[in-house]
Amino acid sequence: MKIKISRIDKTLPLPGYQTTGSVAFDLYSRIDARLKPREWKILPSNLIIEVPNGYALLIAARSSLIKKGLMKANGVGIIDQDYHGPEDEIGILLYNFSARAVKIKRGERIAQGIILPVEIAEWNEIEKIKKESRGGFGSTGH
Repeated sequence: MKIKISRIDKTLPLPGYQTTGSVAFDLYSRIDARLKPREWKILPSNLIIEVPNGYALLIAARSSLIKKGLMKANGVGIIDQDYHGPEDEIGILLYNFSARAVKIKRGERIAQGIILPVEIAEWNEIEKIKKESRGGFGSTGH
């Protein structure tokens, strides 16, 4: 699959798959940043990506963030098919959950992305789905 991509700073690398078995590619910070304890910050990824029709780009945390005391603040980010204008650089929202300041260096890997096929739902409203419920939130853990 060929994906159209634009880098703000051409000295930083294109997203890369680190191994032959990787399904997600790494995204880098375009800037040096410092996150104070309990602070969240949007770091620019340096990328504008034109997600093809029928697909979505999901942005997730790299597992190594936890070692630094960081997490992706909004869980998984979703990049829509129409988010690729000249000002639509992908931002990575990070949160410092530690009690110390954390530094991110320009070019450091801060997230990972995966391109997945998606379907657009057409709703068919009915009166009842089925007769019985299986239980509420967290019910399968009992």
